[in-house]
Amino acid sequence: MTFQEIINQDKPVLVDFFATWCGPCKMMSPILEDVKQRVGENANIIKIDVDKNPQAASAYQVRGVPTLILFKNGKPLWRQSSVVPANELERLIIANT
Repeated sequence: MTFQEIINQDKPVLVDFFATWCGPCKMMSPILEDVKQRVGENANIIKIDVDKNPQAASAYQVRGVPTLILFKNGKPLWRQSSVVPANELERLIIANT
């Protein structure tokens, strides 16, 4: 499945643009696992390595990592470049399901 196919779903897709060398990105991993357990099948959560996928990062003007973008039907609904608490991400996803 391509990146475009994934974000074009009619359920929310949270994309974590990250880099392996980024300290705050490492902090996001357990947060995203927690959020995935909370929202279950209501949303997809995927990680995009900006060093391996520069075209995806460039297409959405990702300048810093971590950058989180919530998509639904291919449209970005929300984005933030920082570590985001699990409660905030869960609320955001539920509000857009």
